[in-house]
Amino acid sequence: EELILDVPYRQVVFVIPKMLRIFFKYKRQLLGQLCRAAVQALLKYLQAITGTELRPGIVASIQTFGEKIIFHAHLHLLVTEGGEYSEGRFHHLAEFQDSLLAEFFKREVFSLLLRQGLISEAVVEKIEGWCHSGFSVHSKVKAKTKQDAERVAKYMIRPLLSLERLFLDEREGKVCYWYGKEATEVERMDYLEFIARVTSHIPDKG
Repeated sequence: EELILDVPYRQVVFVIPKMLRIFFKYKRQLLGQLCRAAVQALLKYLQAITGTELRPGIVASIQTFGEKIIFHAHLHLLVTEGGEYSEGRFHHLAEFQDSLLAEFFKREVFSLLLRQGLISEAVVEKIEGWCHSGFSVHSKVKAKTKQDAERVAKYMIRPLLSLERLFLDEREGKVCYWYGKEATEVERMDYLEFIARVTSHIPDKG
């Protein structure tokens, strides 16, 4: 209660291209560095927009799943709208430019993967040449009160599947999972495929 500032928050979601997700699936320690890349992108963005170094409040959550339980590493950050720039003084930033923030994030991720030797400059040039790079940022979900911030935080740490959306088609021997915003679409899969999808999200020891 004392740590959370009584200021507006918003959820900021960072997404990377499908082509790069495989690195984070098989080198799980990179997920923490991906999280730090998003934080660095956010800090540099705030400095570029305001012309000063701000210290925002950030709670970060790494999610490895998409709506069909497939591996889809992305980040959810609960971020104050702006940040502290001197002792006790808060600079409010009412608007976030998602496209510009995505550019900062893209640079940080490229830098991370280049340092790790996982991609080459040629891969960077290839992705830069795409009409849509696959990097995206979404910051439209706002939390104006502490209660709103708590609701967003609960969404950020939700489990990878809902038992209410899961059922077995005994006649065809398929595991079925309803997905989508209104759970109106269904993914049908072999039971071994279902087990593979679920277990792909188990974190490494430690």
